[in-house]
Amino acid sequence: MKTPVSLLSGALLLAMTSSVFAASSVDLSVKGLITPSACTPSLPGDIDFGKVAAKDLNINTGTLLERKTVPLSVNCDAATLFAIQPIDNRAGSAVNRFYFGLGMTNENQKLGRYLLAFTNPVAETPSTLLAMYNADGFWVTLLSDEVIGPHVLVALGSRGDSGWAPHPIKDAVMDVTLEATINPAKDLTLTDEVAIDGSATFEVKYL
Repeated sequence: MKTPVSLLSGALLLAMTSSVFAASSVDLSVKGLITPSACTPSLPGDIDFGKVAAKDLNINTGTLLERKTVPLSVNCDAATLFAIQPIDNRAGSAVNRFYFGLGMTNENQKLGRYLLAFTNPVAETPSTLLAMYNADGFWVTLLSDEVIGPHVLVALGSRGDSGWAPHPIKDAVMDVTLEATINPAKDLTLTDEVAIDGSATFEVKYL
């Protein structure tokens, strides 16, 4: 009677061991798509606020600077599904991840923040500005009075049976307005000149 019990125990042990080994590996699928069409974004130049007098800054609250608008053009080899993603090159100076940073003072203090508004889209196909705020794949309309922070996707699209979605565009131009705020002067050391040093990259994301 002892022999069958011993064999059964061995069989169970082998089954459990096999299950453990099967769970200790996983496959990685590498996917992608090489597209023959390329898109090139372009801006006419930098946004320059010139010199701002320290005495004109609010002491206890942020100081909103003059709004500045530049045209952003995107030109593709052929009609292409794409979105624009602004990336903050001064993220370390931003007050939080929802804003773009304006650089640091000479005393390593965060100088300020800004947001971007996208308006007046023009393309060969009538288009509405759309935004995707996270990676859930859900597109919503981007209104003219709305502003966005870093990493939000902006696209041109239309409404279909499944809701709003980008559509292929060959050439497009839209206005980008920067709304910048300097932090309260009480939090800044402004005995010397301090450069307003914001920087963002507009990256084309192929959809």
